[in-house]
Amino acid sequence: MDGVLVDSTPAVARVWTSWALEHGLVPDEVVRQAHGRPSLATIIELLPHGDHDAENREVERREIDDIADVVALPGALQLLKTLPEARWTIVTSASRRLAEVRLHAAGLPVPRHLVTASDLQRGKPFPDPYLKGAQILGIDPADCVVVEDAASGVRSGKAAGARVLGLLTTSTEEELSSAGADWIAKDLSALSLDPQGKTAALAFRLQEKK
Repeated sequence: MDGVLVDSTPAVARVWTSWALEHGLVPDEVVRQAHGRPSLATIIELLPHGDHDAENREVERREIDDIADVVALPGALQLLKTLPEARWTIVTSASRRLAEVRLHAAGLPVPRHLVTASDLQRGKPFPDPYLKGAQILGIDPADCVVVEDAASGVRSGKAAGARVLGLLTTSTEEELSSAGADWIAKDLSALSLDPQGKTAALAFRLQEKK
């Protein structure tokens, strides 16, 4: 969701920067570490002796309150309006409440079923999130295309057995490539539905990564 469908980067940076400063941590390092992973996992690593659940609730509260400049990324709305409803879902490291708030703020549809940090014991980079997403859709992971902007998400998709398109919205080409992305594009405007309109196959206006 974040960095693929929704541009929440400024909000995420503000929330994690203030949280880092309160705990005597380096903001840039915390923001980088938090990207593309469940908040709780980051908090546990950075504050091993803290009240993890309380800290996680506070981070979520701040992120839900900070949505003034959350917008849809290029190509996101067009693609989701084109894809058949039963053929796509969202797999995010955000909580369900935060995911719904950001999608509504960006003017994007909320899928009937979505996979959030609230649904999993293990988040990205483990394969569990995308295995769950494929299960929800009733599609073999090998027949799925995962779209990701973070190395941890790319690794999750590949570990689940899916093909992965990496977007350069927040990560570098080197980071996405090293994580195993099959293709790399600027954003979702590089994708379109099969022009024949007979299948849900995606037409990639980019070249497969060498």
